Amino acid sequence: MRLLHYLTLLVAVFALASSAAARAEEPATFVGAQACAGCHAPEMEKWQGSHHALAMQLATPATVLGDFADVQFEHFGVVTKFFRDGPKFMVRTDGPDGAAHDYEIAYTFGVFPLQQYLVRFPGGRVQALGVAWDSRPKQQGGQRWYSLYPDQKLPPGDRLHWTGRDQTWNYQCANCHSTGLRKNFDLATNSYDTNWASIDVSCEACHGPGSHHVDWAKDPAGRKPGQSEADRMGLVAWLKATDSGHWEMNAETGIAQRTAPLVSAELDTCAACHARRKVISKNPLPGAPFLDGYLPAYLEPGLYSADGQIDGEVFEYGSFVQSRMHHAGVTCSNCHEPHGQKLRASGNAVCAQCHLPAKFNVAEHTHHKPESTGALCANCHMPTRTYMGVDNRHDHSLRVPRPDLSVALGTPNACTNCHADKSAEWAAKAVAGWFPQGRQTMPHYAMALHAGRTGAADAEAQLDRLILDTSQPAIARGSALLLLPRYLTPASEAAMRAAIADPDPLVRAAAPRALPPQVSRTMVQAVAPLLADPIRAVRIETARVLAGADPETMTPEQRSGFATAYLELTTAEMVDAERPEAHLNLGLLDIRRRQPDAAEAQYRTALRLDPAFVPAMVNLADLDRMRGMDTQGAELLRKAMAIEPANATIPYSLGLLLVRQRNYPDALPLFRQASGLAPDNPHYAYVYAIALNSTGAPGQALEVLEAAHSRAPADRDVLVALVSIARDKGDNAKALRYARELAALFPEDGQVRATVMELGKRQGH
Repeated sequence: MRLLHYLTLLVAVFALASSAAARAEEPATFVGAQACAGCHAPEMEKWQGSHHALAMQLATPATVLGDFADVQFEHFGVVTKFFRDGPKFMVRTDGPDGAAHDYEIAYTFGVFPLQQYLVRFPGGRVQALGVAWDSRPKQQGGQRWYSLYPDQKLPPGDRLHWTGRDQTWNYQCANCHSTGLRKNFDLATNSYDTNWASIDVSCEACHGPGSHHVDWAKDPAGRKPGQSEADRMGLVAWLKATDSGHWEMNAETGIAQRTAPLVSAELDTCAACHARRKVISKNPLPGAPFLDGYLPAYLEPGLYSADGQIDGEVFEYGSFVQSRMHHAGVTCSNCHEPHGQKLRASGNAVCAQCHLPAKFNVAEHTHHKPESTGALCANCHMPTRTYMGVDNRHDHSLRVPRPDLSVALGTPNACTNCHADKSAEWAAKAVAGWFPQGRQTMPHYAMALHAGRTGAADAEAQLDRLILDTSQPAIARGSALLLLPRYLTPASEAAMRAAIADPDPLVRAAAPRALPPQVSRTMVQAVAPLLADPIRAVRIETARVLAGADPETMTPEQRSGFATAYLELTTAEMVDAERPEAHLNLGLLDIRRRQPDAAEAQYRTALRLDPAFVPAMVNLADLDRMRGMDTQGAELLRKAMAIEPANATIPYSLGLLLVRQRNYPDALPLFRQASGLAPDNPHYAYVYAIALNSTGAPGQALEVLEAAHSRAPADRDVLVALVSIARDKGDNAKALRYARELAALFPEDGQVRATVMELGKRQGH
């Protein structure tokens, strides 16, 4: 009996220890901002009334700023009326059926310089009205209703109509305006059950769920010491710098320098909502590496100018990581007080923390009158663009104005932003006069990115040099990798291998995307180690490119790593399962893995979510081509063309389909249409020219090709066609000229060298 008693006690003690260990390993949970207030009163006081605290609120008389006193606003014939129904704030406007309906405002969204309003819909959807309240003072043009799309008529069914999928709060906005948000989308029913821990952006949005920290605060001795101070204190995210560095002023330069490289999770945490990015993890936590939960946008056309200045709505991260400040160790909270979001000081004083006023806040540096707007640091180094009609946002790349790049490339510059009556040449001359040894004498990654965007003859060489230049911002080098596939030859192998081994995940995540669809065995072996990279974005982009690789080109260990990373990739796509783009991406992966039935299911799911989603129609038509069902494919493409008549891909695809059916007369105008809609796409011009030549119009074909060559001088297909058609037409001089250009671009190509020799003999050279 005594033995049994001891055994029972031992089991009980073991059970208690196991349950305690289990509790210790339980994830932290959200506790709400009020649980933080007792110990962090100063931070709470700053946070209250901040943009974060007011990011989203229930619609009440205390939170609604707009005028709901039976006010009407008309836009392209649609009348929107704002009124009250007792305590309710109401709007009468066009619904998804085109008819006018009354809707109750459920939530306010934001506070300044505009406030938006959200309406609940069936299926758990919450939609953002396209008419917003300008909350600026009246003397600044505010205190009025206005359209967020002033130049566009958006009918119901358009994805940008306020009831459309691009205005759905659950996907588009919610994650960054509330804390602990769970989207809870159900694909089977196409519905949401979205909830949050806190309606606003509160403490735990940045510091992580706080239950373990609250437990520690109640009993600091109750938690076992961990490996770090954060662990001991029960914090999910430790946002203080963990290095030993501090700032010291360099009296000679007048610029402060850090005594040790910055080691901090702060930027990664802020970037989650201050970046243009795709979410790739279901529940990313603050404090984790940014690219473990998100894949940021690179410096792509439409988002950034070639020199990296903001163009589209990209927020701050992509700009800031280009900056010299970032590389010097500056982080968000050096300039912004993190709890109230106000600047640490006003005007130039915030910059004077690190830049001695005696050297920089003087006319000798600014070349503007003291106290004038031209003497404000931000006006020259952080120019603004206006988004959402009234929201002026600063470019956070903190760059030196480069009007010389404006002259060369057409990029914007701070000088002529203010001096709109002057030219970029005028500004470049002034800057060169003020600073003869200034930045305008130094190379800039804009030149390589512009070359890559415009098809310059030396684009590949310029992009390779940028990729290999580790002194340049990682996001610029990653952007060069995304431009490389258009030009990729064996000459780029060194740059590709260096990118794969680069210490910065922004470069490594872009490296696989530079590879062609058919990856050689050599490059499979080069890129396969990234399947085990510590950063999720790198792993899944590697899995994406290797999805089409022959499994026999991988070792058993690499195949196992691919299977794991591929599962991460498909899981990442399903984070946004409500979006047709996610299912298009999954379908494309299925095609690469030779699974056409699975691809068809994904394309049809995309069309179930959005019957007007043209990319799914085009890819379904391509699937019909693979199955010998071009008649069905033609119907899909004609339907797609009616939806998006300006989309060049559709007439191009339909033209190819008609060629397969030997209907050349009807195919030719479609190729002409595609080439006209996308004049910067040399491949469309190439196909149109080949079609012209095949129908007995070589002269017209040469005209089309020469126009394409002027826009994309490095395009191999265009040059080969110019040589071939000119030679067949008997114009040996022209054929030789283009053959020499081809040889200069591809000096290792023996066939090209032979063609040059043959044509040279004909010309007597």
